Amino acid sequence: MSEERFGEFVVVRRPGEGHVAELVLDRPKAMNAVSSEMARSIAGACAALAGDQGVRVVVLTSTHERAFCVGADLKERNSLTDAELLRQRPVARAAYGGVLALPVPTIAAVHGFALGGGFELALSCNVIVADGTAVVGLPEVSVGVIPGGGGTQLLPRRVGAARAAELIFTARRLEAAEARETGLINVLVDTGRDREEALALAARMAANSPVGLRAAKRALRLGHGLDLATGLEVEDAAWRTVAFSGDRAEGVAAFNEKRAPRWPGE
Repeated sequence: MSEERFGEFVVVRRPGEGHVAELVLDRPKAMNAVSSEMARSIAGACAALAGDQGVRVVVLTSTHERAFCVGADLKERNSLTDAELLRQRPVARAAYGGVLALPVPTIAAVHGFALGGGFELALSCNVIVADGTAVVGLPEVSVGVIPGGGGTQLLPRRVGAARAAELIFTARRLEAAEARETGLINVLVDTGRDREEALALAARMAANSPVGLRAAKRALRLGHGLDLATGLEVEDAAWRTVAFSGDRAEGVAAFNEKRAPRWPGE
């Protein structure tokens, strides 16, 4: 297991073997509230992961026992002038955008509070695994702002426009069982097992073709919201990037030879 720290509050762990990377939120004294410094670190870690061809899946985790992330650092925000807040905006957007733009499948492992920007980090992932302690929501209108880390766009894509509107306008928090029933999280696991289960799911994903995983994610992301005919063209373009790849040749050969594939990753 290797570790690389990005600033004071973010760690990237890579196992000695395998292709799963763990992006760890590590600001426990503030329940992982996202300060400007932490936002820069998240963006930097995402840039490094995006450029690492050995990474097939990224899991977003937290070191805090009672929180995934409680959102933006409101103490810092309270100290900013209007001009400083305006300058800080691209810094914050780069953090959320960095997670959203990762070219490989992403999984959030959520326990405890995942609120505001914290839940938006999770929403930026493809899959959310949560344990029974999870409490999620977008409470921004209760403090005079709106979800600004992608929440107004990502939540409707998960649960539909009407349900998203109700949750955003009421600033309501949902506990784990209701969040699962509503579709805010994908997988509900036993208390204390969110990280373990997320890493296990990531390992199952990472056993597949790295070329295929990246192309499938690209097709899913670019095709969402398009009309069917246009979406199928997006899918066809992604298919063409894998159809003549070494991974495709190896996958077919391994299937016919009844053995595990040895992906060349190209």
